[in-house]
Amino acid sequence: MVTRLLLRRVLQAIPLLLGVIVMNFCLIQSVPGTLLDVMTAEQQVTDPALIERLRVTYGMDKPLWQQLLHYINSVVHLDLGYSYRHNMPVFDVIMAHLPATLVLMLASLLIAVIVGVAAGVIAAVNVNTWRDTLVSVAAVVCFAAPSFWLGIMLIILFSVKLGWFPVGGMTTIGMDYGTGLASAWHGSLDVLHHLTLPALTLGLFYAATYARVMRASMLEVARQDHVRTAQAKGLTRSAVITRHMVRNAMLPVVTLLGLQIGTVLGGSIVVEAVFSWPGIGGVLFDSVMSRNYPVVLGLLVLSSALVIVANIAVDLIYTRLDPRIRTHAS
Repeated sequence: MVTRLLLRRVLQAIPLLLGVIVMNFCLIQSVPGTLLDVMTAEQQVTDPALIERLRVTYGMDKPLWQQLLHYINSVVHLDLGYSYRHNMPVFDVIMAHLPATLVLMLASLLIAVIVGVAAGVIAAVNVNTWRDTLVSVAAVVCFAAPSFWLGIMLIILFSVKLGWFPVGGMTTIGMDYGTGLASAWHGSLDVLHHLTLPALTLGLFYAATYARVMRASMLEVARQDHVRTAQAKGLTRSAVITRHMVRNAMLPVVTLLGLQIGTVLGGSIVVEAVFSWPGIGGVLFDSVMSRNYPVVLGLLVLSSALVIVANIAVDLIYTRLDPRIRTHAS
């Protein structure tokens, strides 16, 4: 059953997440310089007694293995540490910016799947024609172009030249949305207006990959026996494509989608910088440059957990597309 499959994936994710936490913690600890060094240098603290007090406060007086066990215990209780730069818990810092990144990721993935699958189907149905060539060329261009360059080109064309979309940000500064339902509606439209170009920039890059995979998968499915049987029964071409080919051809795309969740999260950081999108990208960059290691480690842990959860969701989607998975799970 699907419930049993879900439980198995969750149990498998626990040691995986634990290993990620240990690896990230060790990598942060191996970086030259400590959080205490940065704090004392910025605040010009020279009193040895005060430095020692800070060392005890942040648990740096304990052996490394004790610090690791304490951090794992804290993560279990959703305590990711304290950011001295923001003067607030790391969890609160991340939660203040994570929704914007998730909105960008979901919108870009939606664009990537819709555009990529549609383009792949069109190319496969019209194989070796000008439509197939057009899709292939467009896919190569979108995949080869760096996301920051594509974002800048979209800004120049649609923001500077045509004035259709804002240059950056998530909302219009100083705009009065009113009150009640009207406020929520106008606010959502404003966010959607600002979201269009960043989502297109990130979505077109991954749509190129999905288009190529979908095209190859459609051509492979077209040679299978069940498609030939459907054609022999006299079904129309559109019925064969929609009922018997697209669903089976989607399986490699779904698999690729699960594998690319992490890369989409990483790519969104670059796009956020281009469009001044208030997500975790700017927080991560500032934290790395200022050696705010609790925030960096917290972002790595939450990002890893997000990728694991997304892959579990993809596994569940896979069971809906392929009945053999449900049979095996039961």
